[in-house]
Amino acid sequence: MMTLTLDLPKELETELSAEAARLGLPLPEYARRLLAAGRAPGASPQTGAELLAYWRREEVIGSRPDIADSLEYARTIRRQAEARSQ
Repeated sequence: MMTLTLDLPKELETELSAEAARLGLPLPEYARRLLAAGRAPGASPQTGAELLAYWRREEVIGSRPDIADSLEYARTIRRQAEARSQ
């Protein structure tokens, strides 16, 4: 593992800290995820199994403990989107 020290503008530090807190992540973990997401993409998953493996590697699965029922959450988001005025 490599340690990296960054000098960030105060505003950026505040934004990153706030988003990490909103996600329930320590700031270093949130920063690691941002850096990993910014890497050049590899081959796109071609099957459901590959997509699931990718989500597990990226620690997406289980990253929202505040959502108890994912199907109901998806339905709620869909209803909200459909109710928006155009």
